[in-house]
Amino acid sequence: MGLSLVRSRALQGLQAVEVTVEVHLANGLPSFSLVGLADVEVKEARERVRCAIQNARLDFPHNKRITVNLAPADLPKDSGRLDLPIALGLLAASGQIDASQLAGYEFAGELSLSGALRPVRGALAMALALRQSGSDKQLVLPPGSAEEAALVPDVTVFRARHLLDVVRRFVPTSLSNDDLTGAPDPQGWERMQPTVRQHGMPVADLADVKGQSAAKRALEIAAAGGHSVLLSGPPGAGKSMLAQRFAGLLPPLDDDQALESAAVRSLAGRFDLAHWGLRPTGSPHHSASAVALVGGGNPPRPGEISLAHHGVLFLDEFPEFTRMALEALREPLETGTITIARAAQRAEFPAQFQLIAAMNPCPCGYLGSSVRACRCTPDQVSRYQAKLSGPLMDRIDLHVDVQALPAEQLLQSEAGEGSAAVRTRVGAARQRALERQGCSNQALAGAALDARIRTDEAAARFVAQAGAQLGWSARGTHRTLKIARTIADLAASDTVEVVHVAEAMQYRRLGAR
Repeated sequence: MGLSLVRSRALQGLQAVEVTVEVHLANGLPSFSLVGLADVEVKEARERVRCAIQNARLDFPHNKRITVNLAPADLPKDSGRLDLPIALGLLAASGQIDASQLAGYEFAGELSLSGALRPVRGALAMALALRQSGSDKQLVLPPGSAEEAALVPDVTVFRARHLLDVVRRFVPTSLSNDDLTGAPDPQGWERMQPTVRQHGMPVADLADVKGQSAAKRALEIAAAGGHSVLLSGPPGAGKSMLAQRFAGLLPPLDDDQALESAAVRSLAGRFDLAHWGLRPTGSPHHSASAVALVGGGNPPRPGEISLAHHGVLFLDEFPEFTRMALEALREPLETGTITIARAAQRAEFPAQFQLIAAMNPCPCGYLGSSVRACRCTPDQVSRYQAKLSGPLMDRIDLHVDVQALPAEQLLQSEAGEGSAAVRTRVGAARQRALERQGCSNQALAGAALDARIRTDEAAARFVAQAGAQLGWSARGTHRTLKIARTIADLAASDTVEVVHVAEAMQYRRLGAR
C-alpha cells in the first residue's frame, strides 16, 4: 500500500483555495476512483494522467486499486489544473518519486497525452493567495502560467515544460536521473525571475480629436474624480473616438491595482503579458447578455465589468443593450463589486470600473442636430430614450451632448491638447483627493461626503435651491456635489464655490434626478 499528499489550489471566485490531493494505492481489483466534488474536466484527468505517465515511460500502477481524494470534499473543483498534482501523487505513492520532497511545493498544470504541461487559468490568483497566506511553499506551473505567477513579488515560481522535468527534481536518492528515459531539457525546469512592469500608456491621443472642447472637459473631470459619463450625439460626432482615448487620461496603476486587475483577467484566461500594468479597456458589443456583462455561469466567472476592474468599460449604442443587462449595472456602479449567488456556491468579484457610455439621441440619431433633420416621431423618441431607466441614468454622473462639427471647422481646426497634459492635471487632482480623504471623489459616501466636500455658504445655498427647483433626489444632489468637488480639485481650490457647483449642474440632465 502507498499514500501520498500533494498540494494544489482550486479557484472559488477570485480566491484560490488550497486543495490537498490524496492518492492511495491498495491491493484489490484494479480501478481508478476520483472523489471530492470534481467537475467533468477533473474526472477526465484519469485518462490524461494515465496516458501522460505511460508516454513518459514511467510506471502506471495498473494492478492497484487507486483512490484519489480532492480535499476539502465540499469545495467544487473544475478545469484540468489538478492533472499534474494527481500524476505526481500516483508516482509518489508508487515510490517513483520522493513524497517527502513534495511538501514544500504547490503544483498546478494540465497534462497532454504526451506528458507536456499546458497553461491553466488563475495562476496569478494562486500566487496572490500563496503570498497572502504567508506560506513559504514554492509554485510549480506550466509555461504561460509561470510567467503570470512571477508577477507577484516574494513568491518563488518554477516553470516546468514536461511531466519528466518535474519528476527529475524529486527522484529518490536510491535512483538517479539516468533511470529516466530521454535526455533532460536544460530549460525544462527553470526558476522564474520577477517580471518588470511596463509603464507605457495607450497609443490613442486626445489631440487627435478636433474641437469638442466641452466633451473633453467632461472627460477630464470624469478622469480626475472617477465619475461615469454618458455621451449623447448624432452618428459620426466623435463619441467613440473620445471614449477610446479616455484611458490615456488616467494616471498609471500602482503595483497593487495592477495585480488585482491582472488577477481577474487571469481568472478568465484573458491575461496578456504584453499589456501587463496598463489600464484595461473593455468594449463589449451591444448584443452582450447580462451574464456576459456582470458575470455568472457554473462555476461563476467574471464578466466584462470585472475584466475592466481599475480600467474603463465602454458601452457603445447604450440603449441597444437588453434592459436586463443595463439594469444589472446599477449595483456595481454604486458598490464597486458584484456578488454572483448560485445554489451551489457564491462568488464575489471586484468591479471598480469607469463607465463611458455612448448613445444617439433618437432612433435615426439626428434629434437636435444641425447637420440633418430628425425623422423620428415624438413617440419613437420617447420609447427609444425610455430604454434607459431613471435609476440607471441617475447613477451616471456626467451627461454630455456631443454635437457634430461642420465640415469646414473640422478641416481647419488645429490639433487639440494632448493626453499627456490632461493626464498631468488629472494626476494632481487625484492626489489632492487622496491626501484629503484617501479615495476618489466618486467613492465618497455617508459622513465622509459631508465632512470632505467643503462647500462654502453661498455654494451650499445654491445647491439647496437648485435641488428644490429641479426636483433632485438625494443621490442626484450628492453626485452633483461630488462633481463640484472634482472641479474644485482641478482648480486647486480647497473649498467648493458657486462657480464649481454651476459647472457641475450643467452635466446633470433633468432626467437624471
